[in-house]
Amino acid sequence: MTGKTAGLESIRNIGIIAHIDAGKTTTTERVLYYTGRTHRLGSVDNGTTVTDWMAQERERGITIVSAVITAYWRDHQINLIDTPGHIDFTAEVQRALRVLDGGIVVFDAVQGVEPQSETVWRQADRYQVPRICFINKMDRMGADFEYAVETIRKRLGAEVALLQLPIGAEADFEGVIDLLEMKAVRWLDELGDSPQISDIPSELAEKARAARAQLLEQIVETDDSLLEHYLAGVEPDRAQLIAALRRATINNQLFPLFCGAALRNKGVQPLLDAVVDLLPSPLDVGCITGTDPRTDQNVERHPSVDEPLSALVFKVVSDPYVGHLAYVRVYSGQMKHGDQIYNASQDKKERLGRLVRMYADHRENIDEVVAGDIDAILGMKSAHTGDTLCDRAHPILLENIQFPEPVINVALEARTHEDEKKLDLALSHLAEEDPTFKTFTDEDSGQTILAGMGELHLQIVVDRLLR
Repeated sequence: MTGKTAGLESIRNIGIIAHIDAGKTTTTERVLYYTGRTHRLGSVDNGTTVTDWMAQERERGITIVSAVITAYWRDHQINLIDTPGHIDFTAEVQRALRVLDGGIVVFDAVQGVEPQSETVWRQADRYQVPRICFINKMDRMGADFEYAVETIRKRLGAEVALLQLPIGAEADFEGVIDLLEMKAVRWLDELGDSPQISDIPSELAEKARAARAQLLEQIVETDDSLLEHYLAGVEPDRAQLIAALRRATINNQLFPLFCGAALRNKGVQPLLDAVVDLLPSPLDVGCITGTDPRTDQNVERHPSVDEPLSALVFKVVSDPYVGHLAYVRVYSGQMKHGDQIYNASQDKKERLGRLVRMYADHRENIDEVVAGDIDAILGMKSAHTGDTLCDRAHPILLENIQFPEPVINVALEARTHEDEKKLDLALSHLAEEDPTFKTFTDEDSGQTILAGMGELHLQIVVDRLLR
């Protein structure tokens, strides 16, 4: 599987976004398990997750940095970014949304829409990222599917299309009704490996019929020819419905909704099917526009290997073992090991070192990165977050990523002169990695001032410095 590259139509660049504690990382871990990337289920509580690999993430049970992972499902390559939910790490969500083609928004079945769900939803609106919704934690005490759906409709103003209804809730949650197939899907074994398909329980049949009728109306209303047939009494088949729903999802007209309990391994496979069936490939997203730095004229790049290279660096990490690691989203063309490329943002030429496909904090060497893919480059000295990499002969500057300004400061002092040098070096590395973290010297006191997005943000920075 190393270095395997899927055709553009079978790539999905997606992110999992949500309020803190809605179950993003657990959902990601289940995705990794069912796609065969891991052979045991990672747990946030036990500190055994793949994507929360930093010591601070495992201790606190939260996600701090977005992790990138590549997995495969139904012959499709899914590049998945697990993003933080805490408001202090909003930059991580913002830069992920800038390079994603689609998203899974996870909601807690007890809480529904929470403050940070609203923030990430608005950020996704800004970048026009198509989304599917997943109401998680259906097994929790107080889980209320109808309430959660209502909060999405009211607070987010989103036109959600229910593709499933839950069977049971709280401790009795056992599966879902698939409204397109009109079948019950239950996960009865502990690992949820083999879902059992059966008829809809009789007490839920009426409710399911009504929900399906509403779903069909929502879908056909987005497609004139289907609507015409539907009004003439001809019901579209499943393939037509999926195709129309996919178009409506990509255009942000409808937001398909699923439910489950990721921790209990229920409901994750239909979510993966939905990623493949309903979320866009780089081809669906189409061309991107940038400016030619020589003329300031607008230029377009289409998602094709035959076009000149255009790529955006959306994250830079200082890795203790391998040095500078730059995560890139390639929009057009391709990059090969040893190629000379041009950093249009810094006006610098650079030769490409090792190219790697990321698996959270593990890496697989690959020979090339092509249009539509998200991978990483080792040893790029000049790259910063938001930089555009391109072909020197066909330069392009893509829109940079805008980050909020820091809102809170703390002062820090080194014990000795030796420590001061180390501190300066470590701080410059951290500031390179995190665009919302700034550092400067107070002229009156001579102290080093750290500025960030909140107390937790700066606590984590100090913790990382100490380690």
